[in-house]
Amino acid sequence: MSHSATYRLHPLNALRAVRKLMRDREDTQQVFLLIEALRGKTTLRQLARFRQTETGRAVLGESRRLLDRLNDRASLRALPRGSLGRAYYDFIAAGNLSAEALVEMSKIRRPAAPDDVTLFRERNREMHDLFHVVTGYGRDSLGEACLVAFSYAQTKLKGFVVIALFAARRIARSRPGQPVRRAIFEAFRHGRSAGWLPGADWEALLIQPVEAIRAQYAVKPPNYYQTILATMPRLNDETNAGYADPSIQLSS
Repeated sequence: MSHSATYRLHPLNALRAVRKLMRDREDTQQVFLLIEALRGKTTLRQLARFRQTETGRAVLGESRRLLDRLNDRASLRALPRGSLGRAYYDFIAAGNLSAEALVEMSKIRRPAAPDDVTLFRERNREMHDLFHVVTGYGRDSLGEACLVAFSYAQTKLKGFVVIALFAARRIARSRPGQPVRRAIFEAFRHGRSAGWLPGADWEALLIQPVEAIRAQYAVKPPNYYQTILATMPRLNDETNAGYADPSIQLSS
């Protein structure tokens, strides 16, 4: 298979994934199929940018896997409250999540890719729940939609746009009178104005306070999202992340 064929967009595959998601929103694998169908050369461009950073050269040179660090739960649990690593541990523990579970859900057929492309793509996958903690968007449906919009601004992956638009329409219908679309667009704007998180040295950041990371990368608070949470008790019960206080007890 030629490289041009490997990195071609596949809109029909994307459409099939969207239709299946509309029928079953719990079919998470369709999200990965959608992103893959519309990936094109975006990851190659992001990887080229990553190579220009000191962190990127170190990660690629060492074949460093973020997954290895995130799977060390005992180490993360031992970190101080308020640190990114401890907040991440509390986040996944509260939701009964794991980095490995995300790996399993993302197992789809993909064209063969060089090792550095695969490593960078997987590193971006592992960042998802770290993004949740740093941005303050929870795992409720609106929080996920906002995070997808934020992630599009950071990664330029076209599949995220499709998911954000689909989610905005569906959630706005179920939350009449609430600024749902504004919350999602705000997340996109915040992702665009923030520092480039895919290039962050996440392994080093795990020991840093979440508030310090937000300041370092200019991650703004999710105002519209928090406004909706405050007025929608059920949505508030579903969420598992807080912006104002990253050291809160997240487990019930």
